[in-house]
Amino acid sequence: MAAFLWLLRALGRGADCTLKGTFPMAILDGSPSPTRRARLFAGVGAAAFAVAALVTGAGPATADTVTDTIAVGSSPNGVAVTPDGSRAYVTNRTSGTVSVIDTATNTVVGAPVPVGANPIGVAVTPDGSRAYVTSQSGGTVSVIDTATNTVVGAPVPVGANPIGVAVTPDGSRAYIANWDSGTVSVIDTATDTVATVPVGSTPFGVAVTPDGSRAYITNQSTNSVSVIDTATNAVAATVRVDEWPAGVAITPDGARAYITSFDGGTVSVIDTVTNTLAATVPVDSQPYGVAITPDGSRAYVTNDGSGTVSVIDTATGTVAATVPVGSDPVGVAVTPDGSRAYVANHGSGTVSVIAIEQAPTLTGTPAAGAVDQIYSHAFTVTGRPAPTVTVTAGTLPDGLTVSPEGVLSGTPTVGGRFEFTLTASNGIDQDASLPVVLDIAVPATGPLGSLGSLGSVGSLTWTS
Repeated sequence: MAAFLWLLRALGRGADCTLKGTFPMAILDGSPSPTRRARLFAGVGAAAFAVAALVTGAGPATADTVTDTIAVGSSPNGVAVTPDGSRAYVTNRTSGTVSVIDTATNTVVGAPVPVGANPIGVAVTPDGSRAYVTSQSGGTVSVIDTATNTVVGAPVPVGANPIGVAVTPDGSRAYIANWDSGTVSVIDTATDTVATVPVGSTPFGVAVTPDGSRAYITNQSTNSVSVIDTATNAVAATVRVDEWPAGVAITPDGARAYITSFDGGTVSVIDTVTNTLAATVPVDSQPYGVAITPDGSRAYVTNDGSGTVSVIDTATGTVAATVPVGSDPVGVAVTPDGSRAYVANHGSGTVSVIAIEQAPTLTGTPAAGAVDQIYSHAFTVTGRPAPTVTVTAGTLPDGLTVSPEGVLSGTPTVGGRFEFTLTASNGIDQDASLPVVLDIAVPATGPLGSLGSLGSVGSLTWTS
């Protein structure tokens, strides 16, 4: 194993080694499989574009499970989900194809799309119309029309051994990490013209911030991350991270960059305001790809060496769960609604679908009601699977009920102050309970209020 590691690092430092056939990372495992280190060439930068919301914060607890396993092509690597969440695009490295998964049925639709040799990274444009696929051996990028799932135009020449790819939020440019060239190619998506940005040695993963102002590039041989100012396409900062950085993803608020360190067994967290290392999170063996949920509460990290996915709680900087998946997981993407993570298992030729489950939350303060007046209040209920709401203490006013979805409604028939407790349950972690106080008013009648119904009072004759 040590000799193999030396060979790869020698290649990264410019030693006289010749690349033939599959990339030499393929022989770095020391196991009978010739492809473990080659799997580092998945499209990890694309994972950042599976997220859509622009908020962060601590989220509910997770209890994730694999709900589907989908057979795709040979040696799947990169994964990207369309902005509407309806399709997942998976590069099949040794098949030279891209599989398209219907996420509603979790089945492969149509024939695999032929692309350039050894496809690795994949990213979908923000409007969902195109998928950009890097061809490691071809030194090109293929562009797939997602409406027809065919390649449009000629492959776009970039640098040597292109790996990661990410598209800017406005869809105007695609950033490509060229491992052998020590550069990033910037494709103008309207014209297919290419600009070149020198970065560190052996650049690998790419992610662009949600505002499009910065691109973060992992440089494996130098254990660093280059930060490109996209307005000038020049390197604005370089950040040291743990050993052999691979995948990169940006939180939806743009405040943090998560970097997997394949050799370090960690995830480095960069503060993007200061471009300094903010934290280091230990995970499982050989972390590779990373994707972040739309609410920013979780980071999903594939561990190539252990066949697992680590789920990092971004609020605490700790691993909240570890999910077993297929053999040699590499690329990962989260759906825009945050309900599922798609994981490419390079060694299994499959994609694992993780259901992202969340413990329930229950909030809301109902307004006061009145006797004989129609009443309705919908409490805010979240969680996956959808929680069921019930009354677990106290008594509702007569005439009111609570639906399983958390809607308090009906026509109250009695007045007073009512105190009761609602509980939301979905079998994930702890139930959510909410004490509720509800006032139901009785219409005031006044001292002569009952005379209002005596219409003949006006005809009475009073005598002294």
